[in-house]
Amino acid sequence: MIYNDKELASLIGQVKTIAVVGAKDKPGQPVDMVGRALIEAGFQVIPVHPKRSTVWGLPAYPSLADVPCSLDLIDLFRAPQYCPEHARETMALASRPRCFWMQTGIASPEAREILKGSGVFVVEDRCLMVEHKRLLGGGRNG
Repeated sequence: MIYNDKELASLIGQVKTIAVVGAKDKPGQPVDMVGRALIEAGFQVIPVHPKRSTVWGLPAYPSLADVPCSLDLIDLFRAPQYCPEHARETMALASRPRCFWMQTGIASPEAREILKGSGVFVVEDRCLMVEHKRLLGGGRNG
C-alpha cells in the first residue's frame, strides 16, 4: 500500500495509461466525472465494462484481459465484493500495472492480500481525480 503523499505523487506522475473498471458515461455519476477529468488531464483512459462497447467516445473492453495494451494503473469503480475478482484478473495480466486503485468508499483486504508481494501498489478509499489535483495540480499528464 502507498501511505504518504510523496509516494502517491510520484506514482501518479509516472502514470500514462489508466483502465477504468466499471466505466460508464452516465452524467452525474462519480465514474463519469472522474473518467472525463482523467481524459482532460491527458491520461490515456481505457474504459472496461462487460456490456458497453463505448464509453466517453472511446472503445470499451469487457475485461482487463481484453485490453490490447499495457496498463499503468487500474482504477476501480466496483463494489468491494468485486475487487478480489479484479485483483486476480490483474495478477493474470502478462504485464502488470504499477497500481491497483480502489476509489473513494472502496476497500478490500482480500484484494490487497491477493496483490501483496506482486509489485503492484494498492491504493484504497481515495479518489484518483482528487489526488491528482491535490498532489500534482491537476495539470496535463501527457
